[in-house]
Parts: sequence; C-alpha cells; structure tokens
Amino acid sequence: MVEREQSLAQIEKLVSSHVLHGSESLCKLLRYLAKHALDHPGTPIKEYQIATEVFGRSDDFDPQLDSMVRVQAGRLRGKLAEYYGANGTDDTVIVDLPKGTYVVAFHYRPNATKPHLSNAEPIPPAVSAAGGGRKWMAAVLSLGFLLGLAALTIFGLLWSRNSAQAGLARETEVAPAAFRVFWNGFVSGQEPWVIFSNAAFVGRPETGMRYYDGTRDKGSFILDHYTGVGEVLAVHELDRVFGLLHRQIRLKRGNLFSLDDAKNNNLIFVGSPAENLTLLEIPGTQEFVFQRLTSGPRKGDLAVVNLHPQADEPKMFLASPSAPLTEDYAVIGLVRGLNPERSVMILAGTTTMGTQAAVEYVCHQDSLEELLLRLSVSKTGELKPFEAVLRTKVTRGVPVKTELVAIRKGQ
Repeated sequence: MVEREQSLAQIEKLVSSHVLHGSESLCKLLRYLAKHALDHPGTPIKEYQIATEVFGRSDDFDPQLDSMVRVQAGRLRGKLAEYYGANGTDDTVIVDLPKGTYVVAFHYRPNATKPHLSNAEPIPPAVSAAGGGRKWMAAVLSLGFLLGLAALTIFGLLWSRNSAQAGLARETEVAPAAFRVFWNGFVSGQEPWVIFSNAAFVGRPETGMRYYDGTRDKGSFILDHYTGVGEVLAVHELDRVFGLLHRQIRLKRGNLFSLDDAKNNNLIFVGSPAENLTLLEIPGTQEFVFQRLTSGPRKGDLAVVNLHPQADEPKMFLASPSAPLTEDYAVIGLVRGLNPERSVMILAGTTTMGTQAAVEYVCHQDSLEELLLRLSVSKTGELKPFEAVLRTKVTRGVPVKTELVAIRKGQ
C-alpha cells in the first residue's frame, strides 16, 4: 500500500475533480472509506456502519430492505472509473473500490518512463556459452512476463475507459417527458418508499402452502418471507426509471410497514391488498377494488370489482381460471395518502403476473404516454388522482401484451 500521505492527497484530488464536483454524498463516502482502509488495513466494513455513520440512517436501518449503500457504492465505482479513464491516466496513485466490498484499495501506477543512459548499469562482460544461454532464457521469460503485464494493464485501462463512458452516458441520459410528468410527485422531497408484498402463508413448501386465514389458522406458524417473481422484476423496473430521474427508491416489505411511514412519505405499493396487507389500513382505490369471491364456481379467487361500471364495462375483472395463467388484470391507482400532502401509487394485479404488467406499463415510455393521453395530461401538466384497469396476456409466465380497459379520473 502507498504511503498514507500520498493516499490522502490522492483522495482530496479526486474529491476536487470535476467528476465528483457537486456530489457531496459520494465525496463523503469516499473520504470515509479511504480513512477506514488506512486506519484499519484489510478490515471489512458493514453496510449498516456506512448507512448510519455516513448517510445518517437511523439505528433500525436494514440493508436487506434498503439498497441505498449499494447504490451509492456503485455510483462511486463508476465515478472512479470515469476519472482514471480520462483526467487521471497519469496519476501515480490509483484508488479502487473492488466490487463486492467496501474496502478501498490504493495502488501505484506502473512507471512507464525509460531511465536515462547515464543512470543505466554498465554492460556486463562476455560470459560462457552455458552461462549466457541460461541468462538469455531468463531474459526472454522476464520480457514475456513484462509484455503480458503490459497487455493486461492496457486492457484494464481500456475497460475502465469504456465503463466510465457507459456510466457517464447513463448519468447524462435524459428521462422522457412522460416519466417526469407521471412521477413528478415522487421525485421531489424525500425518497419514496416502495412497499412490496410478502403475503402470510401457512403450511410448508415441501407439502404445500396457502394464504393464512385468520378464522381457521389461529395459532398456526406463519411464513411471511415469500414474494412473487412479478414483484421482484417490478422493483427492478422502478429502480431503473428512478435512476433515469436521478433519484433513489427505498424498499420495505409490506409486513414491516407502519402507519407512521404512511404519514411521512410518498408511497408506491407493489402488489394487491391480498398480499400487501398494509393497503387494507390506508386509503385505497374507490372505483376498482380487490375482493375475493365468496360464492360461485370461482369462489376464493381474487377479482377486481368495478363498483360503478360504465357502458360496455363488466362488473368485475377476473384472471383466466386455467393453469397455466393466460390472462390477468391489474389496477393502477394514484390516491391521496393519510397525509393529504403525500401521494400513494398502487400497482397491483390479481396475480404476481398482473403486478409485473402494471409496473412495466408505467415504466415504459410508449404505454405511459398512452395513459397520460387518456388522462388528458400534457407534457407540462399536473397528474391528478386516477384509477385504471389493465388487461394483460400472459405467455409461459411472462406478461407479453397489456392494454388499458377502464379508467376513472379523480378531482
């Protein structure tokens, strides 16, 4: 490792560079990680420690629910690659944050300057054939090793430059106007919470599980650590869109959510009230609501009930009864929160496939533009509360075609 003074000087040079200029949080993170690496060489550092000591998160911070530290570390890696791929190509000290760790590494850059002849060692006298052969072999092997090392170094620099350019392109990419209009209420102020469903089940995976029923399963062991594949992919899509908007999202499991969270934050619910039970405790949709059927051949199935059907609209929307699933329905709703100054977005299907389709619908430019057009919202307009129903075709467990089938505009 290089000397401490040189390392700290390089950190300050990075902090003062145009690459990190204006990124106060990344500068703070870099200084903190560098000091830890120098004070405690080789000692790992926990996400929790970074979150609480660098970013001021509360003591109940859970890295499994909040990816903020990982996101910031990824951004810092991109900034370092950008710097050393451009202005820092001649810097003596290379600062690296390897993937999978938060331990900063310091390296000397290989000195490529050739020595002056006056400082070179004298040419040795002639040697015997046998001794010369051995020395020539050693020289050839050394030269081969140095050429290989040089090739690896060049490859690394080219890779860093390309990675930096790709990262810069992502950061400078302009989000479509439809994204800025639709998500405007969620990108101002504090980071929005994304509440993903994790239903309560009873039973065992080996023998079969079913939804928990409070009337007959009282006292049964509850499994509450499962969520659908649609919810997982949905969170990925939301993270991508908010990245384009240069904002972060915070994740929380539905069963860990509290009413205090509902009062103090803008919320995005991923999953229906059947699995995201917190939705039952706060204001939800008023036109299209989720209900389980209590009678008939589809008894027990989850439906979207159309409380005030208009002409040519059905009274309820039901997913296909066949297995595998071929059709599902989902609700997109923007409603006022418990605190009227906060907004709640509900993205939920009657199954996990519908939930995925709903999120993808509001995360893709063409479909989002269609929705804004139906809501009569211009590129500079304000999005007001609304509710909509989507129908999606499902093929091999993947939503492949989604269309808007009903919509209600709020006031």
